[in-house]
Amino acid sequence: QVQLVESGGGSVQPGGSLTLSCVASGSGFIFSVLGWYRQAPGNEREVVATMRADGEARYGDSVRGRFTISRDNTANTVTLHMEKLRPDDTGVYYCKAVATPKGPSLRLSTTWGQGTQVTVSS
Repeated sequence: QVQLVESGGGSVQPGGSLTLSCVASGSGFIFSVLGWYRQAPGNEREVVATMRADGEARYGDSVRGRFTISRDNTANTVTLHMEKLRPDDTGVYYCKAVATPKGPSLRLSTTWGQGTQVTVSS
């Protein structure tokens, strides 16, 4: 099965930067999409950024221009570099993988990481 391990969360002052990393593991899978979502207390989980295997990236409206997603397909890692952080960026950030098994199957599976806390405050 697919497993995701996140790292890099922490506390930072407004205007600061943080980098989150996620390592995806799973034998026999192709990770069609790797990305980051976040959830603040009282809010729905929302997309932060995603990247397809071919490198096409999409960003949530509130983070576009401040966050950058990157992906290493050899190491199966996805990284989120966050700059100009604001208090409303605070939340639990989750790594997400959409995977399909190698071979003839077209079945997709979604796996979530445990989440890592990001707190932006002064």
